[in-house]
Amino acid sequence: MQARHHPVPACLTHTPAPMKFLNQILERPRTERPYLILVVGYPADGCTVPDIDKKHLDEIATFVE
Repeated sequence: MQARHHPVPACLTHTPAPMKFLNQILERPRTERPYLILVVGYPADGCTVPDIDKKHLDEIATFVE
């Protein structure tokens, strides 16, 4: 049987700013700081991932000598 027939969990990282709402929801002290939400689960049938290209460095930065 080929691997594509076996469903595998997918992962999505999410870093909202600010994330103080998590401390309230999870009843955690203010001294703790969440940095990342890691969502893991099985993707829906037929879901696709967009083909997103990264920008070239010269499109986002300027260097002065």
